[in-house]
Amino acid sequence: MKPVIAVPAIAALVLRAWSRKSLTPVGILTAFITAVVHAIHPWSVCFALLAVFFLAGTSATKVKHDIKAKLTQSANASILILLHAWQLYKEGTYAKDDLCWRRGSDVLVVGIVANYAATCADTLSSELGILSRSNPRLVTAPWRVVPPGTNGGVSVAGLSAGLLGGFIIAIASTLLIPFCDNWTLGDKVNYTLAMALAGLGGSILDSVLGAVLQASVIDVHSGKVVEGAGGRKVLLHGHPMHFKPAAELRSKVGPGEGKDGIAKTSAVDPSLDESVKVTRTMQKAGASGTAVGDPQHESRKVAVGNDILDNNAVNFLMAAMVSVASMVGACLIWDVPFSSILPI
Repeated sequence: MKPVIAVPAIAALVLRAWSRKSLTPVGILTAFITAVVHAIHPWSVCFALLAVFFLAGTSATKVKHDIKAKLTQSANASILILLHAWQLYKEGTYAKDDLCWRRGSDVLVVGIVANYAATCADTLSSELGILSRSNPRLVTAPWRVVPPGTNGGVSVAGLSAGLLGGFIIAIASTLLIPFCDNWTLGDKVNYTLAMALAGLGGSILDSVLGAVLQASVIDVHSGKVVEGAGGRKVLLHGHPMHFKPAAELRSKVGPGEGKDGIAKTSAVDPSLDESVKVTRTMQKAGASGTAVGDPQHESRKVAVGNDILDNNAVNFLMAAMVSVASMVGACLIWDVPFSSILPI
């Protein structure tokens, strides 16, 4: 990528993160390194795919996305971009002005695009699929209906959004990659379709991995899924909020309810002091006057999956698997040795 474009683009990225305080200093450094890696490649398509991925994810809904999570999703692509740039350097073609992508070579390009197609598809599938009017079904048990936001939950709307995300990246790459003359129009169409399907496949794979390796924690009172900030794991314990029926409260304190009733409850039974503390915290947060905290019960439970990986780790694993599978497929179709995947 030309420095005249890369330098201002990277500077704008860092300045935006710094001015909005959306990243820590370490996060800003990570964003800077990620942008530089994408700009190192002689083709502008790598940096453009990074931009398209960020813009597609943030414009799909009004939900504010965590930049750190997106940088995690771009990690696989960064590794593949460095490998491909190193391959071009070893071949002596890195600085050539007429450098183009010959059909049947450089399967790393397939891995890079497939990575972004999968991550973009997964992002749109998650953010738009949750808006579906019908509840999703668990991908590993299609007969089971699960709350929106459940890891492993899929819906027609979510899958459609995933396919759209895959197509966005596939079409962007087709328009920006410098194809050589040995690519026919039919070859380019097949490539675009293959990358879009790789994106959809990544979205489905992410659901499978999430259903098995990631814990979906729900609030037992609302029945809604609790999400961790920045894709991190959700704490299961430490939230002892259990709502007792108002009738039980009144039976213990007699006349009166709300804050006055709570005080009387404490006087009747000193063992309820902890419950009073929790209840007051809940009321300050906006709970009704008859909502009582019960420290003997937890308000969260795991509904689906196992607490092995967090969301960022699942995304990273999914993107890596899609990239490798896509490159292996390209090697088989083009009869290219598998050693070309790691040109070291």
